[in-house]
Amino acid sequence: MYSRPNSKPNQCDVAQILNLEFEARRAFIDSDAIRKEDRAAKVMDAYPCFKDPRHAIDELGRILGGTNKRYIDETKNRWENFCANVQLYGLWKKVLKKPFPIDTYGAEFTIALLQSLPSLFPSPKLPPKRLGNASEALIHVLQGNEDPNKYLETRPLSSPVLLYDGTVCILAIGEVPVSPLENVFDGMITLMAYYYAFNLTYPKCIATLLSVIQTEVLSDEIHESDATRVYKKTMTEWKEFTTK
Repeated sequence: MYSRPNSKPNQCDVAQILNLEFEARRAFIDSDAIRKEDRAAKVMDAYPCFKDPRHAIDELGRILGGTNKRYIDETKNRWENFCANVQLYGLWKKVLKKPFPIDTYGAEFTIALLQSLPSLFPSPKLPPKRLGNASEALIHVLQGNEDPNKYLETRPLSSPVLLYDGTVCILAIGEVPVSPLENVFDGMITLMAYYYAFNLTYPKCIATLLSVIQTEVLSDEIHESDATRVYKKTMTEWKEFTTK
């Protein structure tokens, strides 16, 4: 499904350069000169290092964490806590069912959890018909001999997505498979890292969910103009449940 390049530049060396060029890079990526529909491809062409998810996650840390070097570790801890609450919330909402597997960090249960999230934090906008379920905006499980490249070509969204073939999970943007993930459990954080690193707009069919992840996991406040009525209602229900 994905072939690793034969050689890669030293990650630490690349990270140092990305640190030095941060402000200029953000000015380029956030510029109105780049059309939204072209942004992912343009950024990938200009910064091929972002094909490595580790650099995208580092960029998320630069954007939101600033000088806090523990930001990503803290985010991963918040994600673990969020998932633990989601398991109970999903049972309460009758979206998830017991018994849960012993390894709740494993690929199989993580995928089931990700697939449940759009139902737990729904958006009023329906997904494109060709997409099917809103969870397909997050993750697609390849069936049998399904060709991932053909799937991406016909996918009606260009937003970041996880593809899982039963063994390997890779992240793709648009029609381009970017890189395999070392840990499926960190897949949501990786997806969000690319939304931030590339300054991408949330798909409307999962906008409520990603806004919840933004505030609860990334600890990044929603701008008042983006805090929709549905988002506020969803957060009220979530807070009432988690503070019981």
